[in-house]
Amino acid sequence: METSGKQSIKLKIGGKDYSLSIDPVKEELYRLAEREVNAYVAKFEKARIDGFAKQDCLALSALQLAISNIAMAQSREVGNEDVKRLAAVTEEIEGYLDKIGI
Repeated sequence: METSGKQSIKLKIGGKDYSLSIDPVKEELYRLAEREVNAYVAKFEKARIDGFAKQDCLALSALQLAISNIAMAQSREVGNEDVKRLAAVTEEIEGYLDKIGI
């Protein structure tokens, strides 16, 4: 069922079905995310941590994905800082080269 350019899909996360209405071009992204979350849940379930229910496995999966997301964002920031430093060094070198006529 499509409404206003949206597509209805059903995802199964942690054994439960979720119906969503999404932009059709993002379906593959949602499917990949579904697989990734379920892989983390399976990993935590396989660890058989005493007293852990499905909800605990889902919570740890969300935590792991959030940590990965934050780490990726921080690595981009570090990358941007490195690029800024390289640009500053390049300007400095060009200034020296201009002074000596090269």
